[in-house]
Amino acid sequence: MHSDRGGQYCGNVYRQLLADHQAVRSQSRRGDCYDNAQAESLWSRLKTEVLDVRERPVFADLADAQRSVAEYFDYYNHQRLHSSIGYQTPYHAHQQFLPLNALNCPA
Repeated sequence: MHSDRGGQYCGNVYRQLLADHQAVRSQSRRGDCYDNAQAESLWSRLKTEVLDVRERPVFADLADAQRSVAEYFDYYNHQRLHSSIGYQTPYHAHQQFLPLNALNCPA
């Protein structure tokens, strides 16, 4: 049974921290469990493709963690083929979308 209902993301301290940093929280709307599906999928892939294959401790320090995650995001967006977008990279799919979007936008 899944008992985490995200209460920590609704607390006043958390909301104030976000406001102090002019950040917007990312939280599913009530009744729409797919709002964060893309982000959840990315983090799942990161865990299985990077973290699970590393020895413990996973990272030597914060700089190592930041470098590893940045390298994975670069790989994920520019090299990794995604079946949901016709076995293209997200970058390539986005580049194809941009010209269409620019033509369809009112001035």
